[in-house]
Amino acid sequence: MQLKESGEMYLETIYVLSQRKGFVRSIDVGEEMGYSKPSVSRAVGILRDGGYITVAHDGGLHLTEAGLEVAQRTYERHTVLSEFFIKLGVDEETATNDACKIEHVISSSTFAALKKYLNEQMN
Repeated sequence: MQLKESGEMYLETIYVLSQRKGFVRSIDVGEEMGYSKPSVSRAVGILRDGGYITVAHDGGLHLTEAGLEVAQRTYERHTVLSEFFIKLGVDEETATNDACKIEHVISSSTFAALKKYLNEQMN
């Protein structure tokens, strides 16, 4: 199943919340993303059916191996791009918003080249 941008955003949010809080429920995701319960419920169903998350009996959301892979990749892109834009002089809010858009469309090869360049510049 090919994920769309919104699916990647949900997985990234579940990942970030799990790092911050440990236990993540649908309501937590909705509050974090500013989405309604029905929207989150629909997305959770799609992600569960796609094999990206599991939902425990207590309502806890857990990333599967496939979900974790997508979430970590998306989060890494988000953080690297945000930091890069901030270093270029972009204000933090704009940098974060722009990174959030770009993280879903940048190719793996372009992102790898950008990371390599940044690592070379920092050393």
